[in-house]
Amino acid sequence: MPGAGKSLLSRAAEMLGIPVLVMGDVVREETEKLGLEPTPENIGRVAVLLREKYGDDVIAKKILERIFSSKSKVVMIDGIRSLHELNFFKRKAGEIIIVAIHASPKTRFKRLMVRGREDDPKTWEEFCKRDERELRFGIGSVIALADVMLVNEEIDKNEMLKRAYEALKRVITDEDSS
Repeated sequence: MPGAGKSLLSRAAEMLGIPVLVMGDVVREETEKLGLEPTPENIGRVAVLLREKYGDDVIAKKILERIFSSKSKVVMIDGIRSLHELNFFKRKAGEIIIVAIHASPKTRFKRLMVRGREDDPKTWEEFCKRDERELRFGIGSVIALADVMLVNEEIDKNEMLKRAYEALKRVITDEDSS
């Protein structure tokens, strides 16, 4: 969910030399191609429009091209939102290990207010609408299937980065030994 700490997990992956591919970047790029300002509403509309027009796995298909062009044995995909996307990756990209990060809505909202990215919600109402959209996509089902769950609540960024790094290191080590 937005504000849970995916960027810290991404930073930990980069520290381990793992390329990070961000699903949300695809939607932001498509929003810009349409000449729209990257507001939460526009990005949300484009995400829905893409899925309605091209199928529920359209963003995953665009990321798959980037996976194959990376030529890396291991990649991190930031932002799988639905079982359609997850199942697409399982069919096309091989073994998938899901690492989910959980933080309460109140904590995530506070973080987004501080982060201040252009497409972040500006009000609690916008935040709730965004959460509802994410849940409609099916992100809750993806989180429920996580192989690794990190809780990012009441700890500072450095501690979360350390936990994310250790979790990813364990996942990679387990994969190398199997």
